[in-house]
Amino acid sequence: MIPSLATARRIVIKIGSALIVDPATAAPRTEWLRGVVEDIAALAGRGTEIIVVSSGAIALARRQLGLHGAKLRLDEKQAAAAVGQIRLAQAWAATLSEKSLIAAQLLITLDDTEDRRRYLNARATLSTLLSLGCIPVINENDSVATAEIRYGDNDRLAARVAEMMQADVLLLLSDIDGLYTADPRKDAEASHIPVVPVITPEIDAMGGEPPPGYSSGGMKTKLIAARIATQAGCAMAIALGNRPNPIAAISRGGKCTWFLAAPEGRSARKSWIAGHLAPQGTLTIDAGAAKALENGSSLLPAGIKAVTGSFERGDPVEVLTEDGTHIARGLAAYSSADAAIIAGRRSEDFEALLGFRGRDEMIHRDDLVLF
Repeated sequence: MIPSLATARRIVIKIGSALIVDPATAAPRTEWLRGVVEDIAALAGRGTEIIVVSSGAIALARRQLGLHGAKLRLDEKQAAAAVGQIRLAQAWAATLSEKSLIAAQLLITLDDTEDRRRYLNARATLSTLLSLGCIPVINENDSVATAEIRYGDNDRLAARVAEMMQADVLLLLSDIDGLYTADPRKDAEASHIPVVPVITPEIDAMGGEPPPGYSSGGMKTKLIAARIATQAGCAMAIALGNRPNPIAAISRGGKCTWFLAAPEGRSARKSWIAGHLAPQGTLTIDAGAAKALENGSSLLPAGIKAVTGSFERGDPVEVLTEDGTHIARGLAAYSSADAAIIAGRRSEDFEALLGFRGRDEMIHRDDLVLF
């Protein structure tokens, strides 16, 4: 069954820089933004809670600061974000106020969603804003985020917000009207895919390179976003944003690609684990351990063939098969140093090897999510 915006209780809407910013003037596209806000007001009037994830801060400040290079240094991006975020927030606040809606601004870094305590704090703030009737407008905090702790694109940030807030629908407004079998800019035979029930390796392979211009995403990051959102029980749509009232157009059945939510969804905690974008290390496991995980068991050190990365107890790690396939993600019960010592060994050996007796499992099944 195709999801409906009309029946969604909570919707996250992501809007990219190429839609917000007029490339000719480097200013907000005010009339287009008014159409988006009309659509938001119509949904809010029916009781739908709306969260916006909006790019555009850096693009709005480039010309004003004389930053005309094709690629900016990190410090230039941070400076542009500091200037442009004011213009972006003003544009949203002014346009939403025309419909008697209150804008709230949140700037988020990768650490805010990867650290459990900060994640819960951000969720509580957003929940309170929604209960007060506000429209939260979220962007990555590019003025302070370093290369190592950046999302780098708002597709994945929006998916993490949708997962965090248990949204019903994540809507990515883009410069393309959905997923195609190949890049339609390069292949005239590419065909549009209206519905993706499950994200398979074949679907993943359809992600192409980022488009030119302001965008830092592309179809590849949208597919990553789709996996995060759908595994958390949230449907996702990729739709053409560069048209008047783009959200209303989707409500009327406009062309887009729907990614259906996983029917079982996930608990809030497991969704948080699955959505991690910065695992601290990897555990390569043998075929027997992989089979045990598929059958619902925990990951035992005996099945670990290799440990890479540097992580501490409680950090997120990827679980790989010996051929390099990512099959799971979970929270490690041992540091990388201790894990390397007990890899391939049985629990009765742990105390002699480590000097203490810890948990029998490297990752308990309650802290493990299969892909």
